[in-house]
Amino acid sequence: MLKFISRKIKKSEYYVNFNQRNRDEWTKEISSKIPKGSKVLDIGAGSCRYKELFQHCKYFTQDFCQAEGGTDGDLKYGKIDYVSDITEIPVKDESFDIILCTEVLEHIPEPIKAIKEFSRILKKGGRLYLTAPLGCGLHMMPYHYYGGFTPSFYKKYLEKYGIELISIEPNGGLLKHFLQESNRVGGQVIKYKRYTRFNVKRIIIKYLFQILIPIYLYDMDNELFIEDFTVGYHVIGERR
Repeated sequence: MLKFISRKIKKSEYYVNFNQRNRDEWTKEISSKIPKGSKVLDIGAGSCRYKELFQHCKYFTQDFCQAEGGTDGDLKYGKIDYVSDITEIPVKDESFDIILCTEVLEHIPEPIKAIKEFSRILKKGGRLYLTAPLGCGLHMMPYHYYGGFTPSFYKKYLEKYGIELISIEPNGGLLKHFLQESNRVGGQVIKYKRYTRFNVKRIIIKYLFQILIPIYLYDMDNELFIEDFTVGYHVIGERR
């Protein structure tokens, strides 16, 4: 029985982590298509999670601080080339072929100004690869200013600053969003109720909210895709 539960837990962990996994796969696919020697700026790079994917490029990083010994989630901060405000990056106009900015905009007090800055430092014909949440819980407080960004936001402000919207893809639909929150509910209830490890209520909550519901909804999302409640978007734009 314990082995059966253990297998289910491992399976559910794969499904629950779809948000980060999809983003990693999206970025990996992008990096494979970027020409060798392209000048890439990873904005809000933190741990420089994607550095290895851009070894064939001239890879640079930006963040608002160099957090020596700090962590970005479970990863240590990497070396930051440009320590600056995201709206005033100390480089010349049209400096980069590629800008990568993943899960950063919600932490920026003035995200529209950030997009304007992206346009300034991106070469004509250069590409912007951008992700941000639409639905998420509070995180990295006190540096969390927005709940998420809609397709209308990207269409309006990318276009305003001369970046043509090439594609905008949702990262999961309503049911995957629900499975993510189901897992979160289970985790939070267990955390704050302080159940002992083998408490019956703890076991039921974990098995229902963090295993059964996520496993069921993951596959169901592919059958019934409802974009209105996605967890976020993967956006590609090109500087005109």
